[in-house]
Amino acid sequence: MAILKVKQIREMKPEELAKKLSELKLELAKEHGNVKMGRPVKNPGKIREMRRAIARLTTIKHQTKIQATKQAKSQTKNEKVEKQKQEKRTKK
Repeated sequence: MAILKVKQIREMKPEELAKKLSELKLELAKEHGNVKMGRPVKNPGKIREMRRAIARLTTIKHQTKIQATKQAKSQTKNEKVEKQKQEKRTKK
């Protein structure tokens, strides 16, 4: 598994992000299952890296969601301000 850098994650499309997130969660569940059954772990750092990659993905997903809502709110606010300006102009 390759290490996911923040720059790479931010360049992903939302569909790719969701797909990668589900793949990592599935792989992590398999690794946890192997550990619980007592099988030897080939790479112990892999579990830690997968957990961190999942955290990065969910964090960036949440950040983009917040950013989108802020942009939508600012657009509606700008539209309201423009509408108020037009109403003031028509009253004069």
